[in-house]
Amino acid sequence: MRYALYFTPPASDPLTLAAQRWLGRNAFTGSALDQPAAAGFDAASLAGLTADPRRYGFHATLKAPFTLAEGRSEAELVAEIGRFVSEADPFDIPEVVVGRLGSFFALVPGDHCDELQAFAGEVVRCFERFRAPLTSADIARRKPDELNAAERQNLVQWGYPYVFDEFRFHMTLTGRVPAERREAVASVLLDHFAEFHGRPLPVTGLALFREAARGADFTVHSLFPLGGAVSRKTA
Repeated sequence: MRYALYFTPPASDPLTLAAQRWLGRNAFTGSALDQPAAAGFDAASLAGLTADPRRYGFHATLKAPFTLAEGRSEAELVAEIGRFVSEADPFDIPEVVVGRLGSFFALVPGDHCDELQAFAGEVVRCFERFRAPLTSADIARRKPDELNAAERQNLVQWGYPYVFDEFRFHMTLTGRVPAERREAVASVLLDHFAEFHGRPLPVTGLALFREAARGADFTVHSLFPLGGAVSRKTA
């Protein structure tokens, strides 16, 4: 069993509905969904394009997948998330856009957001005591030789390369896209996510995702609203 702390909007949010249809899976229920028609892509091509993000569900990583540390329990983790969110206020990312990070596409902030960076850093720090150390195989999977010095240090110390100064908020929409297909993919994504491109994104909750076994699909265990204004919602 592995856990992860992600941001995702509520299950009924229009962005969630659009994203889960694009990816072909509802991470709140685990159910498969029919993907939309996409100009220039047949069903098999679109399914392949979204295979990697589909397994993880629509999300932005805050605390990357981890096995519970020895002596820690799921109940303790859930209780600590409840305490954390009761002291954290919701906020808006002023603008998100369909963007590209390397060879994959994601929803990303249009500009640097201090409040977002601070929130992400606090999630990493607060829940570090729940994370078991990475195995040598875990570290190898991250291809440390391809990371810069800061990313390698983060991987060793925090279990994930992209935290603190290296953190880049992104809600992944595709796997790796060959250079010759990127223009077509960008066009399809801009069409599908037109309602959300260039608009603010409210960050109103912290989600606990769970992976039952290595390689299984991640599903939402619970969504915890920030500020404690609404009761915890379980998937």
